[in-house]
Amino acid sequence: MSSLTGSKETINTEEILKKFDRESDYRELTGFWAKLIAIIAIAFSIFQLYTGIFGTLDALKQRSIHVAFAFCLIFLLYPARKKWSRSRIHPFDVFLSIFGVVIPMYLIVFYEDLVMRSGTLTTMDFIVGIIAIVLVFEATRRVVGTPILFVTTIFLLYALLGPYIPGMLAHKGVELRDLVWYIYFTTEGIFGLPVGVSSTFIFLFILFGAFLEKTGMGQFFIDLSNAVAGWAAGGPAKVAVISSGLMGTVSGSSCANVAGTGSFTIPMMKRLGYKPEFAGAVEAAASTGGQLMPPIMGAAAFLISEFTETPYVKIIAAAAIPAFLYYFGIFIGTHLEAKRLNLKGLKREELPSIRKIIIERGHLMLPLIGIVLLLIRGRSPMRAAIVAIALSVVCCMIKKATRITFRDIIGCLEQGARNALAVVTACACAGIIIGVVTKTGLGLKMGSMLIHIARGNLLITLFFTMITSIILGMGVPTTANYVITSTIAAPALVQMDVPLLAAHLFCFYFGIIADITPPVALAAFTGAGIAKADPLKTGFNAVKLAIAAFIVPYIFVYNPEMLLIDSTPFGIVLMLITSIIGITCVASAASGFLLTEQSLIERIIILIGGCMLIIPGLETDLIGAASIAVAYLIQKKKAAKKVNLAKVTDT
Repeated sequence: MSSLTGSKETINTEEILKKFDRESDYRELTGFWAKLIAIIAIAFSIFQLYTGIFGTLDALKQRSIHVAFAFCLIFLLYPARKKWSRSRIHPFDVFLSIFGVVIPMYLIVFYEDLVMRSGTLTTMDFIVGIIAIVLVFEATRRVVGTPILFVTTIFLLYALLGPYIPGMLAHKGVELRDLVWYIYFTTEGIFGLPVGVSSTFIFLFILFGAFLEKTGMGQFFIDLSNAVAGWAAGGPAKVAVISSGLMGTVSGSSCANVAGTGSFTIPMMKRLGYKPEFAGAVEAAASTGGQLMPPIMGAAAFLISEFTETPYVKIIAAAAIPAFLYYFGIFIGTHLEAKRLNLKGLKREELPSIRKIIIERGHLMLPLIGIVLLLIRGRSPMRAAIVAIALSVVCCMIKKATRITFRDIIGCLEQGARNALAVVTACACAGIIIGVVTKTGLGLKMGSMLIHIARGNLLITLFFTMITSIILGMGVPTTANYVITSTIAAPALVQMDVPLLAAHLFCFYFGIIADITPPVALAAFTGAGIAKADPLKTGFNAVKLAIAAFIVPYIFVYNPEMLLIDSTPFGIVLMLITSIIGITCVASAASGFLLTEQSLIERIIILIGGCMLIIPGLETDLIGAASIAVAYLIQKKKAAKKVNLAKVTDT
């Protein structure tokens, strides 16, 4: 086993992660401040567990305490400027941390008075509201970045300058005092639905992920993937696909997933013969798909559940087939590249035994199985997450090798709170945008304008939505990206008779894929850093591997049966068969290899055939099958000719 992990020491994944992932660029403190931050973070997790077990508080109280904890930690952990020390805390940050607690707690202290006044702001209320918005902006700048602040500022200016905006987007305008009241003192803005979901479901699932990581689930996934696929052609690349898909059920961050599994898989891929750009791309594409992977998807999946009023178990069921096709496409891409380069797998003696892994650590899977069963039986996501957290502690105690200590449990409570900070901040900032949209009626206007620009054409509307989501994704995290795109585009898609869930999942998918789409592809850049490869080349390779992700969302909009909407068993089986063959052909066209190297004409024929098979309908299936049959016969003839030529040369 040492040969599988020996390269890890030479790769400084923490430095790479800090470079490309703002969420990971926090202070490393010792002494008093480290202990204080640990106490605050643990208290944050205990508060969330307590309200999850015994019942949440009134919405505004629950959410304001949730934000107060988060802001307190953010200003202590993340310096205001890059050049400030990472080993000590600046007095200005201490000042902001105190304000981060006091301002949200103002809502609790004066809760009854605010309810009685309902909409009438005092001078103090107005000042507190302004400071609160500034604090949200500053916290977001530190943890998430400036692009989302630019977008949010545009929305705020739109609310204030409505009468001066020409055309369809004009509105009567909102007074500053009214806007401050709506955004901060109601549950329609900062403390709106995104923070509401963060303060209940999302935090507990993030905490569950922290417990799973501590129990050694990540290494279990890597070892299991090695045992299953490490021996196959291009084995390490397939290990990366499988392990990253499994890790996606634990980690909600694409960059963190790349760093976690990539430090093992990328050196193995390079050692086998894959080019650095391809090795980094495989890990980036596979890790990015983790947020699409049921049963624990990205944080935005919980928002989809709330926005569409769909039970979370139906969300993960709907996402299952698209997620499978996404990973199948990457898996086939790595296989074809291995065949093209004639790469072998790892030696059997280098790999762990499946039987041994399952016997020694198979019990670690019980919490994931438990959470699925609880959701299927109709338990709420909050209840399922709490039971799963308890199960993760109990299950790891079964065997000495996986046992964790009380100190480890406390560490999980701290780490879970830290992991949640970026989500809380993104949700608070997204809440401002939602507040502006609902206050001004912008959502319906943007939807109507989008349909008007696309001239009522669904395909063009989908394309505009995809481009918007990918551009936003270059600087906005998935959660906020989904909120913005779905607020603007989902109503337009629904007006064009797209099922509500399909419309929201379409917005969700492309927000995630932005992590591997150049020119700003943070997951691909992280993979490139580990592989010591060119970032842009790595990004373009990742796009080629994840080509299915750019096709599948269009298909489930036109054929909602892929999301199990109005589906039949026969229809699902037929769709899966044609989609699998189609994805294989699309991946083949992207790589330029099937049985042998393809000419440009062959690639075009195979690409068209693959797309036709993925698109639902008997006519398209027949056209696709005919195109692929022609390309396959050409490839078979070329491959046979190549073999005969090799025999003659040898002779």
